[in-house]
Amino acid sequence: MFRGKKYQNAAKQIDKSNLYDTGEAMDLVVKTASAKFDETVELHVKLGVDSRHADQQVRGAIVLPHGTGKTQRVLVFAKADKAEEAKAAGADFVGDMDLVERIQKENWFDFDVVVATPDMMGTVGRLGKVLGPKGLMPSPKAGTVTPNVAQAVKEIKAGKVEYRLDKTNIIHCPIGKVSFGPEKLTENFNALMGAIVKAKPAAAKGQYIRSCTVASTMGPGVKINGAKLV
Repeated sequence: MFRGKKYQNAAKQIDKSNLYDTGEAMDLVVKTASAKFDETVELHVKLGVDSRHADQQVRGAIVLPHGTGKTQRVLVFAKADKAEEAKAAGADFVGDMDLVERIQKENWFDFDVVVATPDMMGTVGRLGKVLGPKGLMPSPKAGTVTPNVAQAVKEIKAGKVEYRLDKTNIIHCPIGKVSFGPEKLTENFNALMGAIVKAKPAAAKGQYIRSCTVASTMGPGVKINGAKLV
């Protein structure tokens, strides 16, 4: 794979065979980010579980201490009082069947997170085939199916992130922007990793954290010593 000069120069600063301490890794991620925009820093964690088994799923959500640096656009499916509560809490879009039809007919996806009250899930279920593949389907585990829509909206706006395994047993999750600096990125990283470690399924055997890497949008990956995190 061809990499530009900036990437190659950045990669030279990182020892690929080394497992760095968290603070040192965040330092390197910030130093090696060379894009003209404020790059997002992502965490990639490979876990020693098998996501094909229901009892080895790892999924949840956490509000990062310093947020993600991105303002999430929140869509809420709710009626009557709950709809008013969602609007008051700062939801970007609130509705019920009107929004379902807009998504189905117009292929409209100008939102980042979907929240729904439990009584709306029958309606939202019609969108499973389009929301599911995009990772937008509300779920109780992620706190996005809840009667307390106002709290859910406020938490998402404050920097709540959802973490979940992909098919290769890896969690990919943003932990902030390069402009946060190493200290805030470390605090966000520690909060997210703490949640992932706590979420270890009882059925998981052997080494839980197989590998842990952080990288900015355009920068090289920096490996972190996962043994120190468990």
